[in-house]
Amino acid sequence: MAIKSLTWMVRIFDPPVYCYHEIVHNKVVVARFERLGVKFVNDISEVPPGSPIMLSAHGSAPELVEAVRGMSKASINAVCPLVTKVHHEVKVRSNKGYSIIYVGHRGHDEAIGTTAIAPDSIRLIEAEEDLNQIPEITGPVAVINQTTLSMDEWSGIRESVLRRYPDVWMANRSDLCFATTNRQLAVREIAKRSNTVVVIGSSNSSNTVALEKTARRYGAKDVFRVNDPSELPEEIFGVVGVTAGASAPEDVVEAIVQKLNPRDGIEEVDATQENEYFPPPPELRDLLKALVAAVTVALLAPGGANSPVENDSKHGAAQTLNALLEKRGATF
Repeated sequence: MAIKSLTWMVRIFDPPVYCYHEIVHNKVVVARFERLGVKFVNDISEVPPGSPIMLSAHGSAPELVEAVRGMSKASINAVCPLVTKVHHEVKVRSNKGYSIIYVGHRGHDEAIGTTAIAPDSIRLIEAEEDLNQIPEITGPVAVINQTTLSMDEWSGIRESVLRRYPDVWMANRSDLCFATTNRQLAVREIAKRSNTVVVIGSSNSSNTVALEKTARRYGAKDVFRVNDPSELPEEIFGVVGVTAGASAPEDVVEAIVQKLNPRDGIEEVDATQENEYFPPPPELRDLLKALVAAVTVALLAPGGANSPVENDSKHGAAQTLNALLEKRGATF
């Protein structure tokens, strides 16, 4: 959703289009957007007033979201709906007087945005041993997690919190991202049957790092994380498993499999089917509707034009971005 949304922004506006933080944590995707004139910034003071700007999928502090809305008439918040759910849980629990134990990776964009929702109510921990470092909490306690944690990582911390605070509140439905948990379930099976596992994705991607850890835990002797085919080791032997982080482009996965050139063919491990779809952010849908209406009036065309994103669910993120790269004559 976030990748396709930023692709729409690039199609609509002349460069530069600005994005607060990397749209997703994948170097290949970020580099492709940079070729299209997107500027990624870590401080909104770097964005000229009035410039089109998008906020990344990982979520941002409420004050920053409001500041961006005030400085640009074309600001889109591409936060993942699963992260929005976590932000809502933090807000509700803090307003009810809960002390919140937030399990996440310190310094990660998602953790920074989430803890900013209620900084006085949240204690961030990264591992089970960190639980012993925080003062004893009196009153109601809630435990909430970063969406891209490893399932094994979250499970262990969750049990430790329950032992210390038996009445702790936690979401009825897991806040772990389905796109990351599905991949972790698949790599468990792949790792058991592989001598080597290649994980495709970037080092700052929490869900990609989780795949590395999972592959090692479930039996892979060697695990290599690569961004693209050029980073593959020269010699890889035996049965090779391949998996990819949630935002890794499909064409990069295909290119890596092709370069590996398996002598005895390819077997796909099908762990589950994903049918979830997140539509573009409402601000982007409103912007596109307004543009369609303006063009209709300017051309004296009949009303009732179809929304330009009505077929959005039929196209993958990499397919959408790469089609624009080809149209603009930019290299992958």
